[in-house]
Order: sequence, then structure tokens, then C-alpha cells
Amino acid sequence: MKKNNLISIIGGAGHIGVPLAVKLTEKKFIVNIVDTNNKQVELIKKKIPPFKEKDLKNRLSHAINKKRLLFSEELSSIKNSKFIIICVGTPISYKLKPNLNLFFNLIKKTKKFLNNKHHLIIRSSVIPGTCDKIYKLINVNCKNISYCPERIVEGLSLQELPIIPQIISGSNKTTIKEAKKIFKKITGDLIECSFIEAELSKIFSNMYRYINFAIPNEMYLISKKLNADFSKIREIMRFNYSRNNGLAKAGLVGGPCLMKDSMQMSYIFNKKNSLVNAAYETNENLPNEIIKNLQKQKNYKSKIVGVLGLTFKPDSDDTRGSLSLKLLKILKRKKFKYLYSDPYVKFNKNISEKKLINKSDIIIIGTNHKQYINLKINKKKQLIDLSGYLK
Repeated sequence: MKKNNLISIIGGAGHIGVPLAVKLTEKKFIVNIVDTNNKQVELIKKKIPPFKEKDLKNRLSHAINKKRLLFSEELSSIKNSKFIIICVGTPISYKLKPNLNLFFNLIKKTKKFLNNKHHLIIRSSVIPGTCDKIYKLINVNCKNISYCPERIVEGLSLQELPIIPQIISGSNKTTIKEAKKIFKKITGDLIECSFIEAELSKIFSNMYRYINFAIPNEMYLISKKLNADFSKIREIMRFNYSRNNGLAKAGLVGGPCLMKDSMQMSYIFNKKNSLVNAAYETNENLPNEIIKNLQKQKNYKSKIVGVLGLTFKPDSDDTRGSLSLKLLKILKRKKFKYLYSDPYVKFNKNISEKKLINKSDIIIIGTNHKQYINLKINKKKQLIDLSGYLK
């Protein structure tokens, strides 16, 4: 096996790692998936996608059949790879503080197996200045550090990897050149920049989207207070008026990235009175506002509330950061009677949407799954559909 043809992906069994690994195998690379998540690794070995991802099943099966995927729990297995790609999460604490302890512990452990023939590529979302810290930490062993952040929409990785421009930054010209060779094989456009430019472009993209989603949510809450239908108002605003085309629909905003990356920046710069903090208050408080409105109704405790959709985004099986789950917790805490349904999750007491609709007095659309679009809901039942999806 040629060393140049072997790539190791640390965190390779995750949402970012698996599609990237499969895509690289299609370009004749051998990919070593390094991951301690044995459950997901075993599924991959059996040609079973560990999460919902378009076109992954057949393409994963092809990679396994061609024997282009290797698996290991040990970091020492990266030794024979020229390229080592890190695709692990960078969470925040419950106080919304960046928590990079596990990330840097991983870097320290990885450092032991690196030398100057290796090229370390960071793909995780990191706060500004992180790549410089990584370089200072490992440059005695390895001077070739690249930051090439992922930019794809979860669930559509294999479709977007070839068409989304790849940002390339690095500690020196050599590693930038080598990183370009890798990504040129899987995408068309490459953008070269500095570490700080790459770090901020990734974080700012998520901040932009997070704030952008908060705008219609704020409008929804104002409309609700004035007994107006925001989804209809939005249609009026956008009809043949291009200036408002970018106005998103109202809805619960969750997931592992948008809120997390936005609040990391807020914490770093200690800006309590900022646009991003206002977006956080609006987005995260939406479930509370829904419940407050329900509590204003007569005999609300005798009514059954049904929540349709528990994942953080439509047609996904990912519940990380889901505000639908936050909504369920509030319903439980406020002693509501409630039911829930989602076709893509395997929670206890998860029921079919048909059963939920029949038994519930109040129905909340938590996630706009495609299979909900043609649902028939009796007009006698109260429907809370923030985005106007069913209309």
C-alpha cells in the first residue's frame, strides 16, 4: 500500500467523517477510520449507514466491497498515513463557554505519532486562534498543519462535497499545496486564505444563519401577540418584492453547530448586548413562548398536546440540539398531557403521526418532515404550525 494513498480520519465514524471517507475512497484513496464509537463502526463494517445521509448506503457498500476502508480504535494507526484529518466535535459547556479540553487532549495524544512527513488537516469548527495554538503545540513533531473546515449541510454531504468551494489554509506553503491536491480531487473550487480568515469564515457563516433564523421567529412572536398570522404576512411581504426574498420561515432552530458556534463567539468577546445574544434569546425561548400561550387557554391541563417531529431538521434522524426535545421537557415540567411522534427516531412511547393526530387536542409541528405535508388535521383541533408548513 502506498503511504501517499492512505488517509486517516480521526472521528471518521461521525456525520462529517463517514461521507468524507466514502468520497475519498471513490477517488482511489484507502481511508483508515479512527474512532472509539464501536457501535457506529460496527454498523459501517456491516455496510449500514450509522445515520441518515442521502446516497450513503450504496456508496458505503461499494467502499467496503472494494476494501478501501480500514478501521481502528488506536491513534497509533495513523503512522502510515501521509494525511491525517481530524473530524471531531468542539462542544460548548452548559454556560455556553467553548469547551476545547477534549479536542486539545486529542491533539496532544495525536502529536506522539506525528513527524514532518505527515500533514495534519483540521476539519472541525474551531474558535479563532485555535489553529495557531495547535501549531505551537505540535510543531516540534510536525510543522504541516492545515485548516480546511467542512461546509456541507448534514444529510447531503455526498451531494455537496463536489460543489461547495473548499477553504484551504495552512501553516506553510507546502502543506497548503498538499491539502489542495487532496481536495481538488473531490471539489472544483478551492479558496486559499490564512488560519484566522478560514476560522472566522466558518464561524461567521453559522452566525449569519443563526441570526437570520431569529428574525422571522421574532416576527412570529410579535404577530402572535397581535393575533396575526405571520406565515400569511410573510407571503404578503415576499410577493413580487425581491428585497424580502431572503426572509426565512419561522420555526424551531436546533442542531449541533449554529447555536454552538454563535455563542462561542459571544463568550469570547464577552458581548452580552449583542446581535447574536439577541438571536439566542429569541430562538431558544421559542418553546417557552409556545407553552406560555397554551397556558393562557382555559382548561389547558385537560388537553393533550401532540408534537410532530423531534429531530433538529427535516428528514433527518439527528436530535442533537433539537428544540422539539426542549419543548417536550417544558411540557413535562408544566404537567401537560403530551404525545410525540417522529418517523426517524426510536424513542420510547414514540407513536405514529396518525395516532398522535387522532388523540391530540393541540398539535405542534416541531419539524417539517416531508411526509407531514399532506397530513389531514381536523379543523376542530388546534394546530401550531410556526412556518405555515401544512398550509
